[in-house]
Amino acid sequence: MTKVHVVLRKEDIDEMALADRKVAVVFDVLLATSSITAVLAAGARSVIPVRDAEEAKEIALRLPEGSYELVGEYEGRTIAGFHPPAPLFLQTVCPGKTVVLSTTNGTVAIRRAQPARAVYAASLLNSPAVGEHICRLHQEETIIVICSGSSGRFCLEDFYGAGYFVHCLIEQGINAAELSDSATAAWLFYRQYSDEGKAKEVLSASRVGRWMTAYGLEKEIDYINRHGSLSAVPKLELGPFGPELRDMASTKVTKEGISP
Repeated sequence: MTKVHVVLRKEDIDEMALADRKVAVVFDVLLATSSITAVLAAGARSVIPVRDAEEAKEIALRLPEGSYELVGEYEGRTIAGFHPPAPLFLQTVCPGKTVVLSTTNGTVAIRRAQPARAVYAASLLNSPAVGEHICRLHQEETIIVICSGSSGRFCLEDFYGAGYFVHCLIEQGINAAELSDSATAAWLFYRQYSDEGKAKEVLSASRVGRWMTAYGLEKEIDYINRHGSLSAVPKLELGPFGPELRDMASTKVTKEGISP
């Protein structure tokens, strides 16, 4: 039986526990994992998640000129010389490119989750696709859903996203009796706000959502709130420049392996 647990902040990740054949699914709804989903669905070659701007710049020096885009923020401010991690905007600049992404929370959470047997990035946009993929290929592993949070703080929008993902797993046949208390709490919270209109209230009421609204980014929130609209399945794989997220939905995947 597949068991499901939700971790409320990236600071609570137990890397040793993840290394015991766990499957990690990382959420940073506002904005990192929504951006990852959107750019891969729009045709980006891959996303390289880095821990900070310096690592991003080091990797950029090794990539062919014109082949990449630097995207990032730190503590909510766009890094100088980088694009902002806004998914609706990024779809216009990233097709065919490698995206080097640095964020305060989401990319750090993805890198901390590396010891897991498999690491995926999910959002409201692609939770059904990621849930279906995991239920098909990881039927026996424990699933750890990671809310990135915000600099050590709990994030409402990530908790909601985790609940939606748990709901998608249950729709795929996962037994609700196998949910931990944190997974059950996230699922019950999602069910109270499952309508997209109510979901918009949750996103906009969150601390980051209020900040985005104040800076005129409400259209980005509306885009992020499109539940299940994209089929991208971002999975962390080892690339030539380190860990990178690739879209498994564009690849033939079976339990026996991966082929083009």
